[in-house]
Amino acid sequence: MRNHSPDLARAATIADVARVADVSVRTVSRVLNKSPKVGETTRATIERAIADLGFRPSMRARGLAARRSFLLGVVQGDQNDHVIGRLQHGIVEICSEAGYELLVHPVSVADPRLSDNLEDFVRRTHVDGLVLLSPVSELPEVPHLLGRLGVPAVGLASVRIPGYPAMLVGGERIAATTVADHLIALGHRRIAMITGPLRFHSATEREQGFRTALDRAGIALPRGYVVEGDYGFDSGLVAAEHLLALPNRPTAIFASNDIMAAAVLKVARERGIDVPGALSVTGFDDVDLASMLSPSLTTIRRPLRDIAREAARRVIALAEGEASRLPDLDVPLALVERQSTAPPPA
Repeated sequence: MRNHSPDLARAATIADVARVADVSVRTVSRVLNKSPKVGETTRATIERAIADLGFRPSMRARGLAARRSFLLGVVQGDQNDHVIGRLQHGIVEICSEAGYELLVHPVSVADPRLSDNLEDFVRRTHVDGLVLLSPVSELPEVPHLLGRLGVPAVGLASVRIPGYPAMLVGGERIAATTVADHLIALGHRRIAMITGPLRFHSATEREQGFRTALDRAGIALPRGYVVEGDYGFDSGLVAAEHLLALPNRPTAIFASNDIMAAAVLKVARERGIDVPGALSVTGFDDVDLASMLSPSLTTIRRPLRDIAREAARRVIALAEGEASRLPDLDVPLALVERQSTAPPPA
């Protein structure tokens, strides 16, 4: 019997796989690149040879054969690790299944050379596609730059941004009305809000949705009851100190993300204000922290892992030429009621 095993002192090569499977190297390459041009019987034979030999394809060689890098990039400008971490994990799951590696590229939306930065990243890494997270995805010049560079891109944002071949759009305005409706149904009338940075679409969508619901119910939102934060914990502390020091302080506060809501809970505890007995607090995102807090946080759930996985699937479909454009996907968001909200004190 002929011994097909490669020398144990070296790693198996694509040529070894081709010899054991009795096919050409080109046919093995097609299987590695998931080409539909290989019959099921031949594909099974090659996959068995790969498993028997313990063959691990070189990403560089695979990329050269397919004229692709098998690298995807995710561009982020958000400093919220609770959100970013879950999104990255979801993208990595799909990348691993599809044989791609993920490169994470953090940027600052305040950088005047952001476009140059992105162009340099694309040219240096030869990524096959990009997932753009908000707030970077919201910059109107970004999709046009990537279109000029010929890089498939999927944008994640709270509104539709022209120029992306595919987008996932969160229903954040509608979700914020749901938060307001929940507090109103509990009986609250003195309701305050800590917004995100209003230069971002996500912050304005949440603010406008919340205001709409209050207006519909005939509830005023005094100027002093609205404080702009930056989605960070420290800004939540400053906002909460202001709101909870007011002579006629609110009985409910909507913080535009869970991190700022956590800051409100901290200030309330330090001031001896019972939550939810004397103050109801709501957040937005439903990051892992929301259920760990005491009291646990009523918030809007954004299905971050599912969003990330779908974004990765779409950018891979674009990169592999399955489509040049894909329909935008509207992502519904839902209220999760926990311990931090209750009727106002009598």
